[in-house]
Amino acid sequence: MTDIHINIHRKTYPARGQAGHRTAIADLGLSLKSGEFICLVGPSGCGKTTLLNIIAGLDNDYEGDILVGRQQARPKIGYVFQNPRLLPWRTVRENIELVLDDGQSPAVIDSLLEVMQLTQSQHVYPERLSLGMSRRVSIIRAFAVDPDVLLMDEPFVSLDAPTARQVRELLLKLWRERPHTVLFVTHDLREAIALADRLVFLSASPMTVISEITVPIPRAERHNENAIEFFRQQLINDYPEIKRLL
Repeated sequence: MTDIHINIHRKTYPARGQAGHRTAIADLGLSLKSGEFICLVGPSGCGKTTLLNIIAGLDNDYEGDILVGRQQARPKIGYVFQNPRLLPWRTVRENIELVLDDGQSPAVIDSLLEVMQLTQSQHVYPERLSLGMSRRVSIIRAFAVDPDVLLMDEPFVSLDAPTARQVRELLLKLWRERPHTVLFVTHDLREAIALADRLVFLSASPMTVISEITVPIPRAERHNENAIEFFRQQLINDYPEIKRLL
């Protein structure tokens, strides 16, 4: 794995109903350390998904560059969307097999299914899965490509609290066993604190980075909701601008 440096000087869209362009992202710089888990926190509509799509190579209409190490290059991406995007005519296992490289051992799927507690469901079709199970399949599929960076766009949105907590814990277990650089988008500050090594706070449009804060809570204590809430309140008190982003 290699450090990744993202520099988006300008990203614009045509302005609706009028001439000219609307600037979505301006002068945004972000460095991802190898193996780091970063949570992006910002207001709805600020451009977080746009940023992920740029990093993933799905949107090339911008001014800026992405460096892998010191070279301008496209990192290998694993992408977990808000919608699991599973093919309904393929089983769980077949959906994951689609992303494997030629010659890649199918044993990697067995290992990932076991960690995410889906071994017994590997031959089930998506229509028989709960939303939480579908999200776990999409996480497995993203890890299976062995990416340089794993992009996760609010993957636990619409899950009830107990299910979201379970999937978060399984994600962290998988990440500890298979360390990858993760860029995780959320609007839930508690979720971000529970997951991240570093929090990156983003402004409203035009989006830029306004604060980067390391989470000091040891990972062994991240299950402690009181510790998470204490740090959340501390952030809001120390950085009043953060409250406006939530």
